[in-house]
Amino acid sequence: MAYAIAPEEVEPVVRGLLGLIDVDGGPTTEQVDVLWSIVGHLWQRPDLRSVGLLPLGPSDLASVLDDDRARRRFHVIAVTLELCRHPLTPAQVRSAEQYSEALGVSGSDLVIMRDWIDVGVGRAMEDWMRCFGANVATNSEVSLRTAEVLTEDEVWVPRGADEALTARLAEFHDLPEGSLGREYLKFYERNGISLPGAEDSGPMHAVAVSHDMNHVIAGYEPTGQGEIALGAFQVAMADTDENLVSFLGNLLIHEAGVLDPGGFAPKAASLLRPGAIDMLGEAFERGAKCRADFIHIDHFAIASWSLEEVREEYGVVPAKQLA
Repeated sequence: MAYAIAPEEVEPVVRGLLGLIDVDGGPTTEQVDVLWSIVGHLWQRPDLRSVGLLPLGPSDLASVLDDDRARRRFHVIAVTLELCRHPLTPAQVRSAEQYSEALGVSGSDLVIMRDWIDVGVGRAMEDWMRCFGANVATNSEVSLRTAEVLTEDEVWVPRGADEALTARLAEFHDLPEGSLGREYLKFYERNGISLPGAEDSGPMHAVAVSHDMNHVIAGYEPTGQGEIALGAFQVAMADTDENLVSFLGNLLIHEAGVLDPGGFAPKAASLLRPGAIDMLGEAFERGAKCRADFIHIDHFAIASWSLEEVREEYGVVPAKQLA
């Protein structure tokens, strides 16, 4: 499992996470439930919930957790739990900063959360759009990438419809039933979404193609909880800064309800919908079980494969929890 940590590291990581959310009189019910869903699914340790673990402070956690990979895993789960607190408070932000400082882990999330608390939602959105904009080339569909170098602001500027792209995607209708390409088109049809290129979205067309191919392969619909689950799946499958920024965006849009980079309807507390927390925990588990990363591949090159073949190739196990 790509996202696994050593068995002996699980307990201190969990104790550190309990410490991180122990602010403002204690963790929220949602934070606790999300934590134990992740621990139960990802690390297969649901038993830890009933043994009365004591929280570990930042310095104490740093003294027993010296593996950089485990520290990174802690940080990603910490970001998730931080954004499950409604409303986000200065004490929660400071707690996350203290653990990150002690563990020597940095990330764009720290800047975004601090600016959100100190300056406001507008600054937080600017921070995230700048961070995501810097990674647009990496997050774009492989065969749609161009040699054009854009600034982090230019990637968000609409450039009109791309009829050639829409026509290329429409060719998936000629592929066999059950193929990745046909299932991709069905994804748009059942959700009432226009194909990339049909509307003004500029360089983000190429990002949308890759993102929605990943939705189809992972098996998550574009609901609030589905977007959050896909982000968790991807970061567990390939733990990169690009994936963390994408996951952070999903949480900011669909859980915190503060981010609106255009084309989205921010909603708070999507994880409180029935089955959503268990779906998140399972998404981390499913992503970690994948044999290879399908996020940054050429999806057009395998569009004729059956969806079952694609999932078998990359080790995508069936989901038990979908909503």
